[in-house]
Amino acid sequence: MIYKLPQQKLLRWIALFLVGTFLQFLFYIPTPVLSQNSNSCSNITIPLTSEEQTYARAAWQYFVKNYQPATGFTNSTGGYPSGTLWDMGNYLMALNAARWLNLTDQTDFDSRLNKFLTTLNSLKLFEDALPNKVYNAATAQMVDYGNNPLERGIGWSALDVGRILAAFDVIRTCHPQYNDWLKGIIAKWQVARSLKDGQLFGATVLSDNKTLLVQEGRLGYEEYGARGYQLWGFSAPKAIALEPFKLVEINGVQIPVDSRDFQSTNANNYVVSESYILDGIEFGLQGELADFAARVLDVQKRRFDTTGQLTAVTEDNIDQAPYFLYNTVYANGTNWATITDANQPYPQFRSLSTKAAFGWRYLFPDNAYAQKVFDAVKDLRSPDDSGYYAGIYEESKQPNKALTGNTNGLILEILYYKARGNHPLITSTSASVSTSKPSENASPTIPANQSNSTVITPIAIPANQPNPNVTTLIATSKPTEVAVAPIPPVDSPQPSSNLKLDRSLTAVERRYAEAAWRYFQANYHSKSGLIDDRSDFKGATLWGLGDYLAALHAARSLDTITPKEFDQRTRHLLGALTKLPLFAGELPSRSYDTRSLQPIDYGGNPVPEGNGWSALDLGRMLAALYNLKSCHPEYTAAVDKIVLDWSYLRVVREGILSSATVTKEQDGRYLTRVNPETRLGYEEYAARAFQLWGFNLERSAVGGEYQTASVEGLKVPIQRHRTDTNSKNQYTVSNPFVLYALEFGLDPKMRSLFEPIFQAQAERYRRTGTLTASATTLIDRKPYNVHSTITGERESWVALGDDGKPVPKGRLVSTAVAFAYNALLPENKYSQQLLQGTTDLYNPLVGFYEGFYETTGKTAVGFTSSTNSMILQSLLYNVTNRQPLIRPITTMKSLWWQTLTKGNSGRGLPNSAIQQIKLTSDSSGSYWVSDSENTHLVTGTK
Repeated sequence: MIYKLPQQKLLRWIALFLVGTFLQFLFYIPTPVLSQNSNSCSNITIPLTSEEQTYARAAWQYFVKNYQPATGFTNSTGGYPSGTLWDMGNYLMALNAARWLNLTDQTDFDSRLNKFLTTLNSLKLFEDALPNKVYNAATAQMVDYGNNPLERGIGWSALDVGRILAAFDVIRTCHPQYNDWLKGIIAKWQVARSLKDGQLFGATVLSDNKTLLVQEGRLGYEEYGARGYQLWGFSAPKAIALEPFKLVEINGVQIPVDSRDFQSTNANNYVVSESYILDGIEFGLQGELADFAARVLDVQKRRFDTTGQLTAVTEDNIDQAPYFLYNTVYANGTNWATITDANQPYPQFRSLSTKAAFGWRYLFPDNAYAQKVFDAVKDLRSPDDSGYYAGIYEESKQPNKALTGNTNGLILEILYYKARGNHPLITSTSASVSTSKPSENASPTIPANQSNSTVITPIAIPANQPNPNVTTLIATSKPTEVAVAPIPPVDSPQPSSNLKLDRSLTAVERRYAEAAWRYFQANYHSKSGLIDDRSDFKGATLWGLGDYLAALHAARSLDTITPKEFDQRTRHLLGALTKLPLFAGELPSRSYDTRSLQPIDYGGNPVPEGNGWSALDLGRMLAALYNLKSCHPEYTAAVDKIVLDWSYLRVVREGILSSATVTKEQDGRYLTRVNPETRLGYEEYAARAFQLWGFNLERSAVGGEYQTASVEGLKVPIQRHRTDTNSKNQYTVSNPFVLYALEFGLDPKMRSLFEPIFQAQAERYRRTGTLTASATTLIDRKPYNVHSTITGERESWVALGDDGKPVPKGRLVSTAVAFAYNALLPENKYSQQLLQGTTDLYNPLVGFYEGFYETTGKTAVGFTSSTNSMILQSLLYNVTNRQPLIRPITTMKSLWWQTLTKGNSGRGLPNSAIQQIKLTSDSSGSYWVSDSENTHLVTGTK
């Protein structure tokens, strides 16, 4: 007999099934994984000595003996089942170090990490936002610092969040199979709640049970915590900056001290060793932080020279009340203060710190004093093999027998850092850490909070530009922001673009579109209407603004933004374009401050007269403006008025595009020079854009003879053969070719260039297993712009700076180019591989990252309008039946064409009111082509 469910119960079961299915997609559900070894992490270049192996084994025993099998956590101090998020970060760093130092095997590592992440993923969060400040390590319950269970919790610590985010980055780099699990955990946290006004904010519960957000971090730890956030795309620019600080002379050394002291902020401004040690071994000490660290070590040496007391101070647990103290170089107006968190003094318990001594010894291996303090603690192990003691009391000379995960975890990190050849654990491509003795008379940079200070920030040259006489430093004095009025409302706004979609975005594609658009929300200047070319620089080129206009069109077409937002932003941008000062009264300058609209050089320095123009940038803007007229004709009159204000007499000469540069002569005069453009791919793209407006540019448009080089057995173009200039193309990258293909389609001549460029990258992947999407991209260190070439300076697969010099380990896999290749060649297996490798490289708040490093797999932290615009355009291309994104104008009666018909404009306009190219189709697809392009492409091998 078949049992028949009542109809009501059947419907209820179906509903429950559907809800469960929905929840599976809504929430990330982790599953245990096994790590895959990362070559960079397992690369032990300087193996530990037998003595160092003893140190490492002793430190690891702390975690073996303090492991909580029910949760996978470890005790923060010996035998005490409690732990903060900072302690959890210590354990993850120790676990990773133990694996590569062969203190544990892969099976044990996976077992420990799977259990840890399972518990971490299920933790109850404070206000359902972020992990509580402290948990019971044995039960994973929220507790207070006395380990008493609390249903609500006591708040969160932003610095602790930063610590574990740094540890997460090490785990995902060294054990990439855990990456998705870690992303899922972070996705459940409301990290943005701990960020406010560019700073880190913790949460605390007041006596009336209300939650108070409190700014966290002082000089040293604040920057370290912000770096952890930055690794996952969460920006805290004020926190990562060094200001505000002052210099305080202690024992003859000028020590940097946070200006925010306990008296004024109720928070300690202590100077300790650990923050600099952590920064050094994890990120690599660079710039002012390297100088600060050297000073902090040097002042401790000078105290020893004066008093005979070995000194290595930092915060530590102690083995008696009050159980935790900050042993400082300076705190709240007092030199060599030893205080509690409440600023209560305990000078009798000042101690020589074991972890600080280890840190200084391995950060500065040639420093005699660092060796001396290390020798004093290197054997300070507990007799029952429970790990290293925290230190030695100065006054009693007795051991501080506190056993902690902080001390032992940091020792393991430090020894792993040494075994890797003193390479930072996180920023493996960062500058080498200084190991020289600190100068006795170091002269620091003047802090920015002093009256005569100027903060200097490195700036990249825009990716589409040559680099004539570029200043690469910018003074960050804030310019006056101007308010630009949008153009008046258009007569007949359209509900959407005239572009017809072949299908709707999938749910995943929509998520990517929304993520890419976030860049243009996060970097929008509401007063001027402009967008920054890159997130860390308040400046824009005409190329970048063309990217923005193309992104606006794509976002509107994809229904990522509303018609109202599109109209408001478009009218504001067009209004700003009418206000840009023109170089020599002819054309927009190469770059502008996005706040003041005043011309700047590529270093961000004001140049009131401008610094020339770029024909390439002008072409990018003309392409975007043409498409705005075509797909949104209500803006035609405003667009035509803008472009008719410009003079083209010197940018289009004898069928060739030319750009202007300004050079300073020895006698102080500034001279303008106009030279033909030769950037391979960029010249061809810009020429097509000019042809849309009727300009005759047959000698710059794709065609003629190209020299090639053999790369992976393919003839890859390296430059156009020409006699009109001695300038040479320095490199071949993908960016301009994929942009050309997306917007103009692949005409036969361009296809002959495009295909070997793509095929060479696919062949390199087949041969080496290295994903390759060669492009010009931004990175967050010198030289800031990197050209990951297919061929450059007569060498294949070299990374070059703008100066043509190689950038070791600088090659990136470009996120934008990966998206574009997949859109253009969706059936190609290699383009599918590229997309799989880059689709999740975004921060939901600020857009897609530039890409990831080929050698390490680490994300290249940086955000640009070009990358996010190309991703939006690629997504639009996917849903328009892969038709060229630039659509033909259907009427030639607008002001532009009427002006051309009149002739003799005195502005270098085209001689006839005829487009030089047309959209056509054949069996290979649709593309724009000139009627005169009826000759075959000629290539010659170099």
